[in-house]
Amino acid sequence: MKTLLLGFAAATLIAGAVYADPKPAADPIGALADAGQPAAWGQDRGAGHQWRQGERMGPNDWSSAQPVDYRSHHLRHPPRGYEWRESNGRYILAAVATGVIASITLSH
Repeated sequence: MKTLLLGFAAATLIAGAVYADPKPAADPIGALADAGQPAAWGQDRGAGHQWRQGERMGPNDWSSAQPVDYRSHHLRHPPRGYEWRESNGRYILAAVATGVIASITLSH
């Protein structure tokens, strides 16, 4: 009897945790921020912003920065999922999916 009662109590606690999911139905994986952009991207800072390693570029900052051919500018080969961009006189190596800056080099 004691085992049956403990089993029932455990099942009730587990069932309650399953139904207490805080995520909204419209965004089941929490992938979108309030503005409808992917949550991983940062806010736009504008063309004059001096970027730093570890910052996240905003989607408009990313699209306004010019893609760079790393071979012709003697930059190292970007890892998979990263791309070199030029912004405000600097070469920026950032993640394509999130805009996280991995490295910054002054352009010549």
